[in-house]
Amino acid sequence: MSSITGKTKICGIIGDPIEHTMSPAMHNAAFEALGLDYIYLPFRVRREELKGAINGIRALNIAGLNVTIPHKSDVIPLLDKLDPLAEGMGAVNTIVSEDGKLIGYNTDAPGFLQALRAKGIEPEGKKVVILGAGGAAKGISFILAEAGASLVILNRTLSRAVALAAQIAKSYGRSAKAMILNEENLKQALPGADVLVNTTSVGMVPDMNETPVPAGLLQPDLTVFDIVYNPRETRLLREAKAASARTIDGLDMLVWQGARAFEKWTGREAPFEVMKQAAVKELADER
Repeated sequence: MSSITGKTKICGIIGDPIEHTMSPAMHNAAFEALGLDYIYLPFRVRREELKGAINGIRALNIAGLNVTIPHKSDVIPLLDKLDPLAEGMGAVNTIVSEDGKLIGYNTDAPGFLQALRAKGIEPEGKKVVILGAGGAAKGISFILAEAGASLVILNRTLSRAVALAAQIAKSYGRSAKAMILNEENLKQALPGADVLVNTTSVGMVPDMNETPVPAGLLQPDLTVFDIVYNPRETRLLREAKAASARTIDGLDMLVWQGARAFEKWTGREAPFEVMKQAAVKELADER
């Protein structure tokens, strides 16, 4: 985009904090690559300002927004319509303005699935061990269950894992095993697993020397997907690689979820590699 005009469409992201988001770099690079008259901006929105911000989308005719912490659930009652996946998850990360109506989507879970399939892994019939039972784990569990995977959910608080397993059973008619996240249960859950997914923040900056799984439990026939993207190679992924396991880092999920949002706003296929390189550069510049 060479200049901003009266025809330029605005997209953006709302959250608090917002300073470290990589979304503006990814999306503006994509708009420029396709020659689209769009611009993407970050907006810091405090919890108590959320309703005013959503009204502002309508008043300013903003084309679309991403939604990040802490607004993914609180934004739902302020929207006109929800995509079924976002409704089931109880979380929205993408808003599209269509004919004056605000429609909420969740592209996090499809972004995860796209990243998995891009590495040649089809979830159907696979045993997947998921670490964590928070918002990210919920979306990932839902989309994996829908795709036909068998799930084991481990979380430090057992009641949250049990609740998530019950939701999966209710929504998809598939039983999921719930366990406390500790070394003893990991020893029980990981044998025979095809994929291990870390949805916790363990290993994220600044705690880069932490890992949720002892290195000795990682095997060559396992695919390890860590949704943490800063650092890009967590200790978990580093040790998985050393064990000859296949690894997928969180940057792929971040870029794929952004690509899905981009396509909803523009109706154009997202330039994934352009977005990924912009994200890689942004991460490098932060260091």
